[in-house]
Amino acid sequence: MTVRWVLFVLALFTFAAPAGAQPPIEPADFLLPNESKMTPFKDRVPVVFLTSNQPEWKALKGFWTEGTQEDADPATGLKVTRKVVKLKVPLGLTQAPVVPAENPMTVEKWALGKELYYDKIMSTNGSVACASCHAPSKGFADGKRTSSGINDALGPINSPTVFNSAYNRFQFWDGRGSSLEDQAQGPVGNNKEMFGGKTDPWEEAVARLRANPGYVKAFNAVFGHAPTRDAAAKAIATYERTVLLGNSLHDRAEALMRKRVIEEESGKFVLKAEDYTNALKDEFATKGTALKDLGLDAAADAGKADEFGKRLLAGRELFFNKARCTNCHTGDTYTDHGFHNLGVGAKDGELPLEEFGRFVRLATGHKDTALVGAFKTPGTRGLLWTAPYMHSGDEKTLEQVVDFYDRGGNVNAWLSEKMRDTAAESAYTKARAEGKSVDPAVKTYGPTKKPIIPLKLNLSTQEKADLVLFLRALNGEPLDPIVADPAKFPAR
Repeated sequence: MTVRWVLFVLALFTFAAPAGAQPPIEPADFLLPNESKMTPFKDRVPVVFLTSNQPEWKALKGFWTEGTQEDADPATGLKVTRKVVKLKVPLGLTQAPVVPAENPMTVEKWALGKELYYDKIMSTNGSVACASCHAPSKGFADGKRTSSGINDALGPINSPTVFNSAYNRFQFWDGRGSSLEDQAQGPVGNNKEMFGGKTDPWEEAVARLRANPGYVKAFNAVFGHAPTRDAAAKAIATYERTVLLGNSLHDRAEALMRKRVIEEESGKFVLKAEDYTNALKDEFATKGTALKDLGLDAAADAGKADEFGKRLLAGRELFFNKARCTNCHTGDTYTDHGFHNLGVGAKDGELPLEEFGRFVRLATGHKDTALVGAFKTPGTRGLLWTAPYMHSGDEKTLEQVVDFYDRGGNVNAWLSEKMRDTAAESAYTKARAEGKSVDPAVKTYGPTKKPIIPLKLNLSTQEKADLVLFLRALNGEPLDPIVADPAKFPAR
């Protein structure tokens, strides 16, 4: 039995300690709640998500709307009227984030999580917060190729954005986290992020939190006990679950399309250039932020709505067809939640061990060579705020990203089949078997000399520009200040 478990067992039996004896130290990982310490049920303010397919959604004036609702007190069964916060999930996100049953959302918990997210107390020397690598001003990333942490330690990977991470099936580039609660625990123990101590990182972090009277009071009110690792992770995840990005120009064009089709009674829910044009005209009229995303000036470029409407439709067609983006970028947040080897990090056809990605994180006995060098598919919302790109941070612009895919990524033995010209590989293998001449530039691997031929897209200069324009149209509307402003909190 570990020391931590011994402490936990002792804490459970403090009632048996003799009078005057010092109570044992409470364990750092988790404690059981004491309802008498918590904010009374009638005063807890639940947080609920509403999506565009719910009737009440349109009536909400903003992202954060306060109201009231009737609930049954679980302790007494009596009905009580209490406050509620309704969150207007941005257009384009058709499902609400899943909230774990063991971590229901309340305003108090959300506020505690937001404080922890921006507080450097979570790091050993008080120099790094979650927001150091995931800052609102940098698209909830940090704008660097790879992140630096405690004592200026340089990390090996690009900081992923928190935008819409509530929808992620896996967290971290290699998928080692199964939830936001899981992810929130990682940086505190990482010696290139927050940890510079000598003992257990979370025991040290919890000790710092317990030395802070404000946090002790807040944790007791929300969780019914002193600060713990479990509770801190739950609180941070609650805040991160509200970092939702949508309502892009593309989303608004789709909404206009649906309205048009219903009015026409045609039943053909297909986007047309006029839908993008009309969305752009609305944007020019309101001088919206999407104009800047597309590189347009509200005054000088108002006459370009038709031209850009056609280009946006062309870019969308490329995204869904010739450019093959939807092989991996699908759904509301444009990710298949899968892992793919694109050849990022490969040099001269070789992939170093530090670029083995998902394969390394698979449990021993379950290693799948199909996932060597594979990293998680990121979403494509908010791209203008989250450069540089790829898990390596090697691609600085969207144009460079498109060029990377246009050439078929970087060849290596484990290149994803989705990135390969399998027809050309079969032809190569057949020609070699028949003793015919083969392309000497093709790289082959293993004892069977398996050919790996990247699939080139052969996009024209104009096609590349239109595709980038469409990606810009997916960017999204800036987040509500109550989420994005570190100093803004609801009235308490």
